[in-house]
Amino acid sequence: MENLALKTKKRLLGTLCIYSWFAIPKALLMAGVLSMEKKQKSEKNNVFDMLVREERIFKNREALASTYIPPEFPHRDNEINDVANILKPALYGARPSNILIYGQTGTGKTAVAKFICNQIVSKAKTEGKKIHTAYINCKQTNTPYGILTNIGKTYSKDWEDKVPNAGWRIDKVYSALKEKADEDGGIAIVILDEIDTLVSKSGDDILYHLTGLNSDLNNSKISLIGISNDTRFTSWLDPRVKSRMGEESLTFSPYNALQIENILVQRAKMAFHEGAVDPLVLSYCSSRAALEHGDARKALDLLRISAEIAEREGQETVTVKYVSKAENVMEHDLVRSLISTLPLQPKVTLASIILNRGSKENGQQTTGEVYNTYRLICKRFKVEQLTQRRVGHIISELDMQGLINAKVVSLGRQGRTRYISMAIEQSQVDSALDNDAFLSRVIKEIKMSGYLSSIQLRLI
Repeated sequence: MENLALKTKKRLLGTLCIYSWFAIPKALLMAGVLSMEKKQKSEKNNVFDMLVREERIFKNREALASTYIPPEFPHRDNEINDVANILKPALYGARPSNILIYGQTGTGKTAVAKFICNQIVSKAKTEGKKIHTAYINCKQTNTPYGILTNIGKTYSKDWEDKVPNAGWRIDKVYSALKEKADEDGGIAIVILDEIDTLVSKSGDDILYHLTGLNSDLNNSKISLIGISNDTRFTSWLDPRVKSRMGEESLTFSPYNALQIENILVQRAKMAFHEGAVDPLVLSYCSSRAALEHGDARKALDLLRISAEIAEREGQETVTVKYVSKAENVMEHDLVRSLISTLPLQPKVTLASIILNRGSKENGQQTTGEVYNTYRLICKRFKVEQLTQRRVGHIISELDMQGLINAKVVSLGRQGRTRYISMAIEQSQVDSALDNDAFLSRVIKEIKMSGYLSSIQLRLI
Protein backbone atom coordinates (compact mmCIF):
# COMPACT_ATOMS: atom_id res chain seq x y z
CA MET A 1 0.00 0.00 0.00
CA GLU A 2 2.81 2.38 0.84
CA ASN A 3 4.53 1.59 -2.45
CA LEU A 4 1.26 2.27 -4.32
CA ALA A 5 0.80 5.60 -2.59
CA LEU A 6 4.35 6.57 -3.31
CA LYS A 7 3.99 5.63 -6.97
CA THR A 8 0.76 7.65 -7.27
CA LYS A 9 2.41 10.68 -5.69
CA LYS A 10 5.34 10.46 -8.09
CA ARG A 11 2.98 10.20 -11.07
CA LEU A 12 1.07 13.25 -9.88
CA LEU A 13 4.24 15.31 -9.44
CA GLY A 14 5.45 14.27 -12.87
CA THR A 15 2.17 15.35 -14.45
CA LEU A 16 2.32 18.74 -12.73
CA CYS A 17 5.88 19.24 -13.93
CA ILE A 18 4.92 18.41 -17.49
CA TYR A 19 1.91 20.75 -17.27
CA SER A 20 4.04 23.54 -15.84
CA TRP A 21 6.62 23.02 -18.57
CA PHE A 22 4.01 23.73 -21.23
CA ALA A 23 1.84 26.11 -19.26
CA ILE A 24 4.52 28.69 -18.42
CA PRO A 25 5.68 29.27 -22.00
CA LYS A 26 2.05 29.40 -23.08
CA ALA A 27 1.34 32.05 -20.47
CA LEU A 28 4.34 34.04 -21.60
CA LEU A 29 3.26 33.64 -25.21
CA MET A 30 -0.25 34.88 -24.41
CA ALA A 31 1.22 37.86 -22.55
CA GLY A 32 3.37 38.65 -25.56
CA VAL A 33 0.39 38.40 -27.92
CA LEU A 34 -1.70 40.68 -25.70
CA SER A 35 1.17 43.16 -25.50
CA MET A 36 1.53 43.19 -29.30
CA GLU A 37 -2.23 43.61 -29.74
CA LYS A 38 -2.21 46.50 -27.27
CA LYS A 39 0.73 48.11 -29.09
CA GLN A 40 -0.93 47.67 -32.47
CA LYS A 41 -4.15 49.10 -31.11
CA SER A 42 -2.26 52.08 -29.69
CA GLU A 43 -0.49 52.65 -32.98
CA LYS A 44 -3.76 52.25 -34.86
CA ASN A 45 -5.37 54.93 -32.67
CA ASN A 46 -2.59 57.52 -33.01
CA VAL A 47 -4.30 60.85 -33.64
CA PHE A 48 -1.84 61.74 -36.39
CA ASP A 49 -2.44 58.57 -38.43
CA MET A 50 -5.24 60.27 -40.32
CA LEU A 51 -3.59 63.66 -40.40
CA VAL A 52 -0.11 62.83 -41.62
CA ARG A 53 -0.23 61.92 -45.27
CA GLU A 54 1.26 63.03 -48.53
CA GLU A 55 0.93 66.80 -49.03
CA ARG A 56 -1.60 67.35 -51.81
CA ILE A 57 -1.72 71.15 -51.70
CA PHE A 58 1.53 72.41 -50.17
CA LYS A 59 4.93 71.84 -51.67
CA ASN A 60 6.87 74.34 -49.53
CA ARG A 61 4.95 76.13 -46.77
CA GLU A 62 7.91 78.32 -45.86
CA ALA A 63 7.55 80.21 -49.15
CA LEU A 64 4.46 81.91 -47.69
CA ALA A 65 5.97 82.76 -44.30
CA SER A 66 6.48 86.43 -43.42
CA THR A 67 10.13 85.67 -42.60
CA TYR A 68 10.86 84.05 -45.98
CA ILE A 69 13.39 85.86 -48.17
CA PRO A 70 12.58 85.10 -51.84
CA PRO A 71 15.31 84.94 -54.50
CA GLU A 72 13.63 87.82 -56.36
CA PHE A 73 11.48 90.81 -55.38
CA PRO A 74 8.85 91.84 -57.94
CA HIS A 75 8.36 95.62 -58.15
CA ARG A 76 11.19 96.46 -55.78
CA ASP A 77 14.11 96.76 -58.23
CA ASN A 78 14.55 100.50 -57.61
CA GLU A 79 14.52 100.11 -53.83
CA ILE A 80 16.98 97.20 -53.97
CA ASN A 81 19.36 99.19 -56.14
CA ASP A 82 19.08 102.22 -53.85
CA VAL A 83 19.92 100.22 -50.70
CA ALA A 84 22.69 98.30 -52.47
CA ASN A 85 24.34 101.50 -53.71
CA ILE A 86 24.27 103.03 -50.24
CA LEU A 87 25.87 99.92 -48.70
CA LYS A 88 28.39 99.38 -51.51
CA PRO A 89 31.26 101.29 -49.78
CA ALA A 90 31.43 98.45 -47.22
CA LEU A 91 32.98 96.25 -49.93
CA TYR A 92 35.84 98.75 -50.15
CA GLY A 93 36.34 98.83 -46.38
CA ALA A 94 34.54 102.16 -45.90
CA ARG A 95 31.59 102.86 -43.62
CA PRO A 96 28.27 103.13 -45.50
CA SER A 97 25.84 105.88 -44.57
CA ASN A 98 23.15 105.14 -42.01
CA ILE A 99 19.76 104.57 -43.63
CA LEU A 100 16.18 105.14 -42.51
CA ILE A 101 13.64 103.09 -44.46
CA TYR A 102 9.98 104.08 -44.22
CA GLY A 103 6.87 102.40 -45.51
CA GLN A 104 3.56 100.92 -44.43
CA THR A 105 3.25 97.35 -43.17
CA GLY A 106 3.69 94.74 -45.88
CA THR A 107 5.63 96.87 -48.37
CA GLY A 108 8.76 94.69 -48.26
CA LYS A 109 11.03 96.93 -46.14
CA THR A 110 12.39 94.24 -43.85
CA ALA A 111 12.61 91.54 -46.51
CA VAL A 112 14.57 93.80 -48.88
CA ALA A 113 16.96 94.93 -46.12
CA LYS A 114 17.65 91.31 -45.12
CA PHE A 115 18.05 90.29 -48.77
CA ILE A 116 20.62 93.01 -49.45
CA CYS A 117 22.54 92.15 -46.29
CA ASN A 118 22.68 88.47 -47.30
CA GLN A 119 23.88 89.52 -50.75
CA ILE A 120 26.63 91.82 -49.51
CA VAL A 121 27.94 89.20 -47.05
CA SER A 122 28.08 86.66 -49.88
CA LYS A 123 29.90 89.14 -52.12
CA ALA A 124 32.31 90.09 -49.33
CA LYS A 125 33.39 86.45 -48.94
CA THR A 126 34.33 86.23 -52.62
CA GLU A 127 36.21 89.53 -52.37
CA GLY A 128 38.04 88.57 -49.17
CA LYS A 129 36.35 91.34 -47.19
CA LYS A 130 34.96 91.09 -43.66
CA ILE A 131 31.35 92.25 -43.29
CA HIS A 132 29.10 91.39 -40.34
CA THR A 133 25.33 91.82 -40.35
CA ALA A 134 22.82 91.77 -37.51
CA TYR A 135 19.02 91.85 -37.57
CA ILE A 136 17.28 93.13 -34.42
CA ASN A 137 13.49 93.36 -34.06
CA CYS A 138 13.06 96.27 -31.65
CA LYS A 139 9.61 95.10 -30.57
CA GLN A 140 11.29 92.01 -29.12
CA THR A 141 14.59 93.61 -28.09
CA ASN A 142 14.04 97.20 -26.99
CA THR A 143 16.58 97.85 -24.24
CA PRO A 144 20.07 99.33 -24.68
CA TYR A 145 21.55 96.22 -23.03
CA GLY A 146 19.74 93.89 -25.43
CA ILE A 147 20.69 95.95 -28.49
CA LEU A 148 24.40 96.03 -27.59
CA THR A 149 24.60 92.30 -26.77
CA ASN A 150 22.83 91.38 -30.03
CA ILE A 151 25.35 93.43 -32.01
CA GLY A 152 28.17 91.84 -30.03
CA LYS A 153 27.01 88.36 -31.07
CA THR A 154 27.57 89.24 -34.74
CA TYR A 155 31.27 89.70 -34.08
CA SER A 156 31.89 86.57 -32.05
CA LYS A 157 30.31 83.18 -31.40
CA ASP A 158 31.74 83.20 -27.88
CA TRP A 159 30.31 86.66 -27.02
CA GLU A 160 27.79 85.11 -24.60
CA ASP A 161 30.62 83.33 -22.80
CA LYS A 162 32.29 86.67 -22.07
CA VAL A 163 29.30 89.03 -21.69
CA PRO A 164 26.19 87.87 -19.75
CA ASN A 165 22.71 88.61 -21.07
CA ALA A 166 22.07 90.76 -18.00
CA GLY A 167 23.81 92.13 -14.93
CA TRP A 168 26.51 94.39 -16.34
CA ARG A 169 26.46 98.18 -16.42
CA ILE A 170 25.67 99.56 -19.88
CA ASP A 171 29.00 101.36 -20.13
CA LYS A 172 30.79 98.06 -19.43
CA VAL A 173 28.84 96.29 -22.22
CA TYR A 174 29.55 99.23 -24.53
CA SER A 175 33.29 98.98 -23.81
CA ALA A 176 33.20 95.22 -24.41
CA LEU A 177 31.51 95.80 -27.78
CA LYS A 178 34.12 98.37 -28.83
CA GLU A 179 36.94 96.04 -27.82
CA LYS A 180 35.46 93.09 -29.69
CA ALA A 181 34.69 95.16 -32.81
CA ASP A 182 38.26 96.46 -33.07
CA GLU A 183 39.66 93.02 -32.33
CA ASP A 184 37.65 91.46 -35.16
CA GLY A 185 37.74 94.37 -37.61
CA GLY A 186 35.59 94.79 -40.69
CA ILE A 187 32.27 96.54 -41.22
CA ALA A 188 29.11 95.78 -39.21
CA ILE A 189 25.69 96.51 -40.77
CA VAL A 190 22.93 96.47 -38.14
CA ILE A 191 19.22 96.38 -39.07
CA LEU A 192 17.00 97.93 -36.38
CA ASP A 193 13.49 96.86 -37.38
CA GLU A 194 10.58 98.77 -35.78
CA ILE A 195 13.11 101.36 -34.63
CA ASP A 196 10.30 103.69 -33.51
CA THR A 197 9.36 101.11 -30.84
CA LEU A 198 12.90 101.26 -29.48
CA VAL A 199 12.80 105.05 -29.23
CA SER A 200 9.36 105.16 -27.62
CA LYS A 201 10.34 102.51 -25.06
CA SER A 202 13.93 103.43 -24.22
CA GLY A 203 14.48 106.91 -25.67
CA ASP A 204 17.21 107.82 -28.16
CA ASP A 205 20.25 107.39 -25.88
CA ILE A 206 21.14 104.03 -27.42
CA LEU A 207 20.95 105.53 -30.92
CA TYR A 208 23.16 108.40 -29.78
CA HIS A 209 25.80 105.93 -28.59
CA LEU A 210 25.50 103.68 -31.65
CA THR A 211 25.73 106.51 -34.15
CA GLY A 212 28.71 107.90 -32.26
CA LEU A 213 30.42 104.52 -31.92
CA ASN A 214 32.50 104.96 -35.07
CA SER A 215 34.46 107.80 -33.52
CA ASP A 216 35.61 105.39 -30.77
CA LEU A 217 36.58 102.55 -33.14
CA ASN A 218 40.02 102.17 -34.68
CA ASN A 219 39.84 98.96 -36.67
CA SER A 220 36.12 98.58 -37.38
CA LYS A 221 33.07 100.54 -38.47
CA ILE A 222 29.34 100.22 -37.93
CA SER A 223 26.42 101.25 -40.13
CA LEU A 224 22.75 101.29 -39.09
CA ILE A 225 19.58 100.59 -41.07
CA GLY A 226 16.49 101.79 -39.23
CA ILE A 227 13.09 100.51 -40.42
CA SER A 228 9.80 102.11 -39.41
CA ASN A 229 6.24 102.59 -40.64
CA ASP A 230 6.04 105.89 -38.74
CA THR A 231 7.61 108.79 -40.60
CA ARG A 232 7.08 111.05 -37.59
CA PHE A 233 9.25 109.16 -35.13
CA THR A 234 12.36 111.23 -36.02
CA SER A 235 10.62 114.25 -34.48
CA TRP A 236 11.20 112.57 -31.09
CA LEU A 237 14.96 112.34 -31.68
CA ASP A 238 17.67 114.63 -30.41
CA PRO A 239 18.81 116.82 -33.37
CA ARG A 240 22.30 115.23 -33.24
CA VAL A 241 20.85 111.71 -33.36
CA LYS A 242 18.43 112.68 -36.11
CA SER A 243 21.26 114.08 -38.21
CA ARG A 244 23.50 111.03 -37.75
CA MET A 245 20.75 108.42 -38.12
CA GLY A 246 19.08 109.86 -41.17
CA GLU A 247 22.09 110.30 -43.44
CA GLU A 248 20.04 108.55 -46.14
CA SER A 249 16.31 107.88 -46.20
CA LEU A 250 14.10 105.78 -48.47
CA THR A 251 10.34 105.31 -48.66
CA PHE A 252 8.71 102.10 -49.86
CA SER A 253 5.38 102.87 -51.53
CA PRO A 254 2.40 100.50 -51.06
CA TYR A 255 1.78 97.80 -53.66
CA ASN A 256 -1.29 97.99 -55.89
CA ALA A 257 -3.56 94.99 -56.53
CA LEU A 258 -1.76 93.92 -59.72
CA GLN A 259 1.66 94.09 -58.05
CA ILE A 260 0.43 92.03 -55.09
CA GLU A 261 -0.99 89.45 -57.51
CA ASN A 262 2.42 89.18 -59.21
CA ILE A 263 3.99 88.54 -55.79
CA LEU A 264 1.40 85.86 -55.03
CA VAL A 265 1.95 84.16 -58.39
CA GLN A 266 5.69 84.00 -57.64
CA ARG A 267 5.19 82.58 -54.14
CA ALA A 268 2.40 80.21 -55.20
CA LYS A 269 4.73 78.49 -57.69
CA MET A 270 7.16 77.81 -54.84
CA ALA A 271 4.57 76.97 -52.18
CA PHE A 272 1.97 74.78 -53.93
CA HIS A 273 1.73 71.77 -56.18
CA GLU A 274 0.70 72.59 -59.74
CA GLY A 275 -3.05 73.08 -60.04
CA ALA A 276 -3.61 73.12 -56.27
CA VAL A 277 -4.82 76.74 -56.24
CA ASP A 278 -7.61 78.22 -58.33
CA PRO A 279 -6.14 81.30 -60.15
CA LEU A 280 -9.16 83.30 -58.96
CA VAL A 281 -7.89 82.83 -55.41
CA LEU A 282 -4.72 84.79 -56.16
CA SER A 283 -6.72 87.65 -57.71
CA TYR A 284 -9.16 87.72 -54.81
CA CYS A 285 -6.43 87.71 -52.14
CA SER A 286 -4.64 90.51 -54.01
CA SER A 287 -7.69 92.72 -54.26
CA ARG A 288 -8.53 92.23 -50.58
CA ALA A 289 -4.98 93.13 -49.51
CA ALA A 290 -4.91 96.16 -51.83
CA LEU A 291 -7.82 97.56 -49.83
CA GLU A 292 -5.56 97.33 -46.75
CA HIS A 293 -3.05 99.91 -48.03
CA GLY A 294 -1.21 97.49 -50.32
CA ASP A 295 -0.19 95.05 -47.59
CA ALA A 296 1.48 92.11 -49.37
CA ARG A 297 2.08 90.38 -46.05
CA LYS A 298 -1.67 90.20 -45.44
CA ALA A 299 -2.17 88.75 -48.92
CA LEU A 300 0.39 86.02 -48.24
CA ASP A 301 -1.17 85.24 -44.86
CA LEU A 302 -4.63 85.12 -46.43
CA LEU A 303 -3.42 82.73 -49.15
CA ARG A 304 -1.62 80.48 -46.66
CA ILE A 305 -4.55 80.23 -44.22
CA SER A 306 -6.98 79.60 -47.12
CA ALA A 307 -4.84 76.66 -48.23
CA GLU A 308 -4.54 75.33 -44.67
CA ILE A 309 -8.32 75.37 -44.21
CA ALA A 310 -8.84 73.59 -47.54
CA GLU A 311 -6.24 71.02 -46.52
CA ARG A 312 -7.96 70.37 -43.16
CA GLU A 313 -11.23 69.76 -44.99
CA GLY A 314 -9.56 67.13 -47.17
CA GLN A 315 -9.63 69.17 -50.38
CA GLU A 316 -7.00 69.05 -53.11
CA THR A 317 -7.78 72.46 -54.58
CA VAL A 318 -8.01 75.87 -52.88
CA THR A 319 -11.04 77.82 -54.08
CA VAL A 320 -12.38 81.32 -53.35
CA LYS A 321 -14.77 80.05 -50.68
CA TYR A 322 -11.77 79.14 -48.52
CA VAL A 323 -10.48 82.72 -48.77
CA SER A 324 -13.72 83.91 -47.18
CA LYS A 325 -13.28 81.38 -44.39
CA ALA A 326 -9.67 82.52 -43.92
CA GLU A 327 -10.75 86.15 -43.64
CA ASN A 328 -13.10 85.23 -40.80
CA VAL A 329 -10.29 83.36 -39.01
CA MET A 330 -7.86 86.26 -39.46
CA GLU A 331 -10.44 88.79 -38.30
CA HIS A 332 -11.08 86.79 -35.15
CA ASP A 333 -7.35 86.43 -34.49
CA LEU A 334 -6.81 90.16 -35.03
CA VAL A 335 -9.59 91.17 -32.65
CA ARG A 336 -8.42 88.66 -30.04
CA SER A 337 -4.86 89.96 -30.26
CA LEU A 338 -5.97 93.60 -30.19
CA ILE A 339 -8.13 93.16 -27.09
CA SER A 340 -5.55 91.08 -25.21
CA THR A 341 -2.92 93.82 -25.62
CA LEU A 342 -5.15 96.67 -24.41
CA PRO A 343 -3.96 98.49 -21.26
CA LEU A 344 -6.03 98.12 -18.08
CA GLN A 345 -8.23 101.24 -18.38
CA PRO A 346 -9.32 100.57 -22.00
CA LYS A 347 -10.10 96.97 -20.97
CA VAL A 348 -12.33 98.18 -18.13
CA THR A 349 -14.04 100.62 -20.51
CA LEU A 350 -14.57 97.89 -23.11
CA ALA A 351 -15.96 95.56 -20.43
CA SER A 352 -18.45 98.29 -19.50
CA ILE A 353 -19.62 98.55 -23.10
CA ILE A 354 -19.94 94.76 -23.43
CA LEU A 355 -22.01 94.59 -20.24
CA ASN A 356 -24.27 97.45 -21.35
CA ARG A 357 -24.85 96.33 -24.89
CA GLY A 358 -28.17 94.68 -24.13
CA SER A 359 -29.69 97.61 -22.27
CA LYS A 360 -31.49 98.76 -25.40
CA GLU A 361 -33.04 96.98 -28.31
CA ASN A 362 -30.48 98.28 -30.81
CA GLY A 363 -27.57 97.73 -28.40
CA GLN A 364 -26.67 101.44 -28.32
CA GLN A 365 -25.64 103.21 -25.13
CA THR A 366 -24.50 106.68 -24.13
CA THR A 367 -21.19 107.75 -22.65
CA GLY A 368 -22.96 108.33 -19.32
CA GLU A 369 -24.33 104.77 -19.26
CA VAL A 370 -20.89 103.38 -20.04
CA TYR A 371 -19.35 105.50 -17.31
CA ASN A 372 -21.83 104.31 -14.67
CA THR A 373 -20.90 100.70 -15.33
CA TYR A 374 -17.21 101.66 -15.55
CA ARG A 375 -17.37 103.14 -12.02
CA LEU A 376 -19.03 99.98 -10.72
CA ILE A 377 -16.26 97.79 -12.18
CA CYS A 378 -13.51 100.04 -10.81
CA LYS A 379 -15.03 99.89 -7.32
CA ARG A 380 -15.50 96.11 -7.36
CA PHE A 381 -12.05 95.27 -8.78
CA LYS A 382 -10.13 98.09 -7.03
CA VAL A 383 -9.08 99.82 -10.27
CA GLU A 384 -8.16 103.51 -10.27
CA GLN A 385 -11.22 105.47 -11.42
CA LEU A 386 -10.72 108.02 -14.18
CA THR A 387 -12.93 111.02 -14.88
CA GLN A 388 -15.77 110.74 -17.36
CA ARG A 389 -13.86 113.00 -19.73
CA ARG A 390 -10.85 110.67 -19.78
CA VAL A 391 -13.09 107.66 -20.27
CA GLY A 392 -14.62 109.56 -23.18
CA HIS A 393 -11.15 109.81 -24.76
CA ILE A 394 -10.67 106.05 -24.27
CA ILE A 395 -14.01 105.45 -26.02
CA SER A 396 -12.72 107.50 -28.97
CA GLU A 397 -9.57 105.36 -29.08
CA LEU A 398 -11.59 102.12 -29.04
CA ASP A 399 -13.64 103.56 -31.88
CA MET A 400 -10.49 104.28 -33.92
CA GLN A 401 -9.30 100.71 -33.32
CA GLY A 402 -12.53 99.38 -34.80
CA LEU A 403 -13.71 97.59 -31.65
CA ILE A 404 -16.73 99.86 -31.10
CA ASN A 405 -18.81 102.39 -33.00
CA ALA A 406 -19.13 105.80 -31.35
CA LYS A 407 -21.46 108.05 -33.31
CA VAL A 408 -22.22 111.64 -32.31
CA VAL A 409 -25.92 112.47 -32.84
CA SER A 410 -27.56 115.90 -32.67
CA LEU A 411 -30.57 116.14 -30.36
CA GLY A 412 -31.58 119.61 -31.51
CA ARG A 413 -32.07 122.02 -28.64
CA GLN A 414 -30.99 119.34 -26.19
CA GLY A 415 -27.52 119.41 -27.67
CA ARG A 416 -25.54 116.39 -28.87
CA THR A 417 -24.89 112.93 -27.51
CA ARG A 418 -22.75 109.99 -28.49
CA TYR A 419 -24.28 106.59 -29.12
CA ILE A 420 -21.93 103.67 -28.55
CA SER A 421 -22.27 100.10 -29.80
CA MET A 422 -20.05 97.09 -30.40
CA ALA A 423 -18.43 96.99 -33.85
CA ILE A 424 -17.43 93.33 -33.63
CA GLU A 425 -19.57 90.22 -33.80
CA GLN A 426 -20.69 88.26 -30.77
CA SER A 427 -18.46 85.32 -31.75
CA GLN A 428 -15.45 87.66 -31.76
CA VAL A 429 -16.41 88.97 -28.32
CA ASP A 430 -16.70 85.41 -27.00
CA SER A 431 -13.34 84.47 -28.52
CA ALA A 432 -11.71 87.53 -26.93
CA LEU A 433 -13.21 86.71 -23.53
CA ASP A 434 -11.92 83.14 -23.77
CA ASN A 435 -8.45 84.53 -24.46
CA ASP A 436 -8.39 87.22 -21.75
CA ALA A 437 -8.65 86.12 -18.12
CA PHE A 438 -9.25 89.64 -16.73
CA LEU A 439 -12.08 90.56 -19.09
CA SER A 440 -13.69 87.16 -18.68
CA ARG A 441 -13.59 87.48 -14.87
CA VAL A 442 -15.04 91.02 -14.93
CA ILE A 443 -17.93 90.06 -17.22
CA LYS A 444 -18.70 86.89 -15.28
CA GLU A 445 -18.59 88.42 -11.79
CA ILE A 446 -20.59 91.54 -12.68
CA LYS A 447 -23.14 89.39 -14.47
CA MET A 448 -23.54 87.04 -11.50
CA SER A 449 -23.54 89.84 -8.92
CA GLY A 450 -26.92 91.17 -9.93
CA TYR A 451 -25.66 94.75 -10.11
CA LEU A 452 -27.09 95.10 -13.58
CA SER A 453 -30.69 94.48 -14.51
CA SER A 454 -31.79 91.36 -16.35
CA ILE A 455 -32.63 93.54 -19.34
CA GLN A 456 -29.05 94.75 -19.53
CA LEU A 457 -27.74 91.22 -19.32
CA ARG A 458 -30.08 89.46 -21.74
CA LEU A 459 -27.57 89.42 -24.58
CA ILE A 460 -24.50 88.56 -22.50
